[in-house]
Amino acid sequence: MALETRKKERETSQSLIRRFSKSIRGSGILLRARKVRFRERPKSRLKKKEAALRREELRKQYEKLKKLGKIEE
Repeated sequence: MALETRKKERETSQSLIRRFSKSIRGSGILLRARKVRFRERPKSRLKKKEAALRREELRKQYEKLKKLGKIEE
């Protein structure tokens, strides 16, 4: 999908750039490019399991410290 912006007669380069940027934002090209660039890969089953086990271990440690009075609510 090509987007073309031509300079109008007696138009400054600043306003041309502003008009081009506005058309890019309106077309959604920039959003699609950012989605591709910053795409997160899905986690594997093993990584999900390890993360869940780590969260559970941290929760247990937190509760233990809370019972001992080392952490206030």
